[in-house]
Amino acid sequence: MSRMLALACALAAFAMAAGSALAQQPAPQQQPSAATLPYGPPITLDQAKRAMAAAELEAAKNSWQVAITILDSGGNLVMFHKIDNTQLASIGASEGKARTALEFKRPSKALDDAIAAGGAGLRLLAVKDITPLEGGIPVVVDGKIIGAVGVSGALSSQDAQVAKAGADALAR
Repeated sequence: MSRMLALACALAAFAMAAGSALAQQPAPQQQPSAATLPYGPPITLDQAKRAMAAAELEAAKNSWQVAITILDSGGNLVMFHKIDNTQLASIGASEGKARTALEFKRPSKALDDAIAAGGAGLRLLAVKDITPLEGGIPVVVDGKIIGAVGVSGALSSQDAQVAKAGADALAR
């Protein structure tokens, strides 16, 4: 019994020490979440060309046959390329991934993960016209969403790698 009391006192002392140490730490800087990023001016044709070139280069480097869609911040199609022999289903899927990333202000993988986790995430299945598959990435320039890149045709993680290459070409 005395061992239990000693252990309880030690745990209480540790908890108080840890609590005071945490209280002395400055609050971490909050990064803006994807949902709070504002929409900005639409991606320009020149920017879309640079993003498309980077995405195509990533796909070619890995021999992935994909469809690549770039939408502006208003959801309008700015550019689309389908690499030779890409499956036809990838055309609509690439646009859907880009639109999902744009409308939800986050990579489409976030919705994919939420649905895969089940529970409350399954409510996303009730949202009309979304493509909750990895491969859509918002394009952010100067802290504003100017468009989105969607890719389909390879494995979802590979689609995302190609989309990220396109989006990252403008983030520099």
